[in-house]
Amino acid sequence: MLRAAVLAIAFGLAGCMGEAPPPAPPGPPTFTVGPAYQSQGEWRYPHNFSNYDETGLSTLIDPNHGPYTADNETYDQNAIAAASPVLQLPCIVTITNLENGYAMDVRVNDRGPDDPGRLIAVTPKVASLLGLPQDGVTEVEVTLKPEQSAALDATLGQGPKLTAAPVAGITAQSLGPPGQNGGGAVQNLTPQDASLAGPDPGALSGQVTVTGPTPGPLFVQIPGFGRPRDADDTLAELGGLSAFVVPIFGADRTLYAIRLGPYQNVADADAALAAVIARGVAGPEIIVR
Repeated sequence: MLRAAVLAIAFGLAGCMGEAPPPAPPGPPTFTVGPAYQSQGEWRYPHNFSNYDETGLSTLIDPNHGPYTADNETYDQNAIAAASPVLQLPCIVTITNLENGYAMDVRVNDRGPDDPGRLIAVTPKVASLLGLPQDGVTEVEVTLKPEQSAALDATLGQGPKLTAAPVAGITAQSLGPPGQNGGGAVQNLTPQDASLAGPDPGALSGQVTVTGPTPGPLFVQIPGFGRPRDADDTLAELGGLSAFVVPIFGADRTLYAIRLGPYQNVADADAALAAVIARGVAGPEIIVR
């Protein structure tokens, strides 16, 4: 009887206290790069980029995400935010849905996705605004905004806050194909709220820009070989897979990449990526061309 009474009191106290409070924040938001890490058999190399313009496949941030992001911000599924496996945190990028031409500026403040076949993961809010499918997987282009990102980093001592997306208007703009930031006039279809403007480089308007869709076939690419011979040696390791070497022309040098494809659907591209990883070849990625 005494034991039963003690248990009853204990349960009663637990009920009065309610659920445990959420964990305390780990600290103020911090500029974060971090070391190389391995995820699902693929090495990722975070870097402080001054230039970044990549195409690939998007996905959704894990719905079971914890309360905080990798740079110590509060995670909010209604925020204009995303996760990158390699970009410095936080930074500002433009994400373009190549399937429908919708584009918007997004704050990258977390690591992920874990899937090596995905370039970026976004919150449900961003997915909704960009018109992504239910699983979030579609062809996208991710372009770093270096000046805005540098200005954002300079405010970290003031503790930048992640804000939910406001109601946004839509504009129409003519842009070039993936990998080429086109110019073109902008036509306002919905007036923008002047109150959204401000000195905070981390404040995002949630404004969506509509361009012509520019989808393309998918390829699996292994980039970064300094000599054609090095690319040919790796090509020999992919026996049985249809692959070829292509030059990648940069600002100061030419690199050589290996490509497999083209693939007309995500399932085939994912299967080819898995086959490359299974052969122990480092650095494969899915791109849009």
